[in-house]
Amino acid sequence: MAGTRAHQLAEFLRTRRGRVRPADLGLEPGSGRKVTGLRREELAMLAGVSTDYYQRIEQGRDVRPSDHVLDALARALDLTEDETRHLHMLGRAVRRPAATRRRTREHVPDTTRRLLHTMTGPALVLSSHLDVLAWNALAGSLFGGLDAVPAAERNVLRAIFLNPDAPQVCPDWEASAIEYIGMLRAAAATDPDHPRLQELVGELSVRGPRFPKLWARHDVREKTRGRKVFHHPQAGAMTLDWDAYPLPGRPGPTLIAYTAVPGSADDERLRALASLLSTEPAPASARQVGTRL
Repeated sequence: MAGTRAHQLAEFLRTRRGRVRPADLGLEPGSGRKVTGLRREELAMLAGVSTDYYQRIEQGRDVRPSDHVLDALARALDLTEDETRHLHMLGRAVRRPAATRRRTREHVPDTTRRLLHTMTGPALVLSSHLDVLAWNALAGSLFGGLDAVPAAERNVLRAIFLNPDAPQVCPDWEASAIEYIGMLRAAAATDPDHPRLQELVGELSVRGPRFPKLWARHDVREKTRGRKVFHHPQAGAMTLDWDAYPLPGRPGPTLIAYTAVPGSADDERLRALASLLSTEPAPASARQVGTRL
């Protein structure tokens, strides 16, 4: 990953500029156009800033654009709400001196671990860098037996990109990969110099052949709910809805809870899996996992 906060902002703007079709903004494509998307000078004009100023931003130089400038760029690029929030997070990171950042260890409260143990559906807690910090028995089984995975390897992005069987086991592999990358992008915007972020992105860039291309797209999807398909070797295929509940802390971990529509075939399969697990020797459900921060 580009090593500085300014480069993170520059890369995001470049990818969004290349995505815009000039014709959508009333600009003539022209036969001599050599770039995909908007030219720098066109975006600068639409945002009401000088070409030189915008060029310095895209070059990752020491420029600290104000919220007013970022809003103008977001409008010119027709960014979504999630992308606009992400742009402002990147801008705040650029304006914040790196030396003032105080990092704290993400912690799962005892009360949350007890809650996981009492929940009837699958649930787990993810760190801001998608390390699995805690889970209950149902989630552990659906995600391939989390208890048997070494603590340092319990990360959902590592599972998606480094497990060769992931595309076969996860039928919505690409959608899930993009979804999780969008969540990691949010963490990168708030603290792009975080050692855990750099470690994870570095490992996936080297060992995960499909990761660099998707990461370079700078897609932002700060989703709080969604749907995931599981293929369990005993319970079969099931489609579950998930909701994210942020826990206290800045940054703080997130509780992810999975549910099925009551009375549906997915609900019946989930209940069957819960019954199966209840008859097996109980693992340490909802245990807390030490995370490398």
